[in-house]
Amino acid sequence: MDASRDDITAEIAAVAARLVVEEGLEYAAAKRRAVKQLGLPARTPLPDNATLDAAVREDIAVFCPDTQATELLALRELALLWMERLQAFRPHLGGSVWHGTATRHSDVYLQLFCDDPKAPEWTLLDHRVEYHPGTVNGWRGEPVEALTLRARCEALGQWVLVHLMVHEHDDLRGALKPDAQGRKPRGDAAALRRLMAGEVSA
Repeated sequence: MDASRDDITAEIAAVAARLVVEEGLEYAAAKRRAVKQLGLPARTPLPDNATLDAAVREDIAVFCPDTQATELLALRELALLWMERLQAFRPHLGGSVWHGTATRHSDVYLQLFCDDPKAPEWTLLDHRVEYHPGTVNGWRGEPVEALTLRARCEALGQWVLVHLMVHEHDDLRGALKPDAQGRKPRGDAAALRRLMAGEVSA
């Protein structure tokens, strides 16, 4: 790879990182928008997720280290609340709230592992929790049912989207395999508490 391509990749990563931090975009969407904003061809090679993750962390460190830490804690506390409410479905937290790059613009992503994939939906109905059903891509690229609800985060003074991604019980084993950077891609409530206490890193 030549120097000019390296520069373009770094520029895409920097613009995408801003979109992640300021708008809460997911990595894939942020990269696509960055290419469009920079006026680059649609087929321009994109930075990998590790490169973008590093750019996001650098952006946070430079522009909002103090506020981001407070916002991250508020979102983790909200995630923990919903993990406790849904503990029967073995909830695991993933995404930016788990990895520590979330801001007030980020959504909460909880993976549920169920013997009966309809059980979480019935639980929400029983508790009169409004939600919107949909489908998202899972970590293997397969379609996964997702239930999206709005949760009030008083610490941030705003509503936050919480996505409940419903998997079969046996998918749990594959869900805990380390990612390309050797990190745990998600964790349960006990792991999240250790993370919030500073005992481990995500």
